[in-house]
Amino acid sequence: MRELDASVISENVAQMCQDANIYLGEEEYEALKRSLEEEESPTGKEVLKQLIENVEIARNEQIPICQDTGFSVFFVQWGQEVHLTGGTLEEAINEGVRRGYTEGYLRKSIVDDPLYNRKNTGDNTPAVIYTDLVPGDKVKISFAPKGGGSENMSAVKMLKPSDGEAGLIDFVVNHVKAAGPNPCPPIVVGVGIGGTFDRVAVSAKKALFRPLGQPNPDPKFAELEKTLLEKINDLGVGPQGFGGRTFALAVHIETFPSHIASMAAAVNINCHASRHLEKVL
Repeated sequence: MRELDASVISENVAQMCQDANIYLGEEEYEALKRSLEEEESPTGKEVLKQLIENVEIARNEQIPICQDTGFSVFFVQWGQEVHLTGGTLEEAINEGVRRGYTEGYLRKSIVDDPLYNRKNTGDNTPAVIYTDLVPGDKVKISFAPKGGGSENMSAVKMLKPSDGEAGLIDFVVNHVKAAGPNPCPPIVVGVGIGGTFDRVAVSAKKALFRPLGQPNPDPKFAELEKTLLEKINDLGVGPQGFGGRTFALAVHIETFPSHIASMAAAVNINCHASRHLEKVL
């Protein structure tokens, strides 16, 4: 049994919070540059140039890519041969978020009471944490600062099995169309299919953590990702909603087994600053 002190998690999470907000991943950066080459709209091209310049300024000047440094969302794969000492996992992650957002001068966006008082917690905690127990003696931490604007464009729909592929496509495309420029396109679209009302939403969120453009391992769903991406870009919304072909950079689908009488579906959207980072301890 391997022992891991909670302080190690806190230290790494603090750094991840700062790095993810400053450095856009290479896959996302390259996707923006490819979109600039392929975009036909002059206005769309100009917008993409500005988005790319913004990414480069953030990297060079060590400042956040966006002022909205988001919900702190974590997916943790915990090796069952690892024993945590010195605190709980939740405490360790929240301490890391607290330090990372304070020391990095990142905007704190979380309020403790969602309806009435809405007082800012002052340190961007509590984090949103999903944990899976897996074989082995390693801990994989995946982090995303999830902006409120794109998160607001989420949706869950309990489709009927008879709706089939056509119903799923209509739901996703129509919802993304209604979102329009609100999630700051070009966007990345996470789609969850199957499971319960709550589980399908987690699948859609988890899909956004996949390396950009990496297809679903199932050829059927990989083909569906391509179909959805094409239909979404055919809408003509374009970068930041000013028109063009580049409305979405990628569509990622995650699935979960379904009840015989149900076909849950969910959409979770990321903005062009599709920030996420992972570390293995």
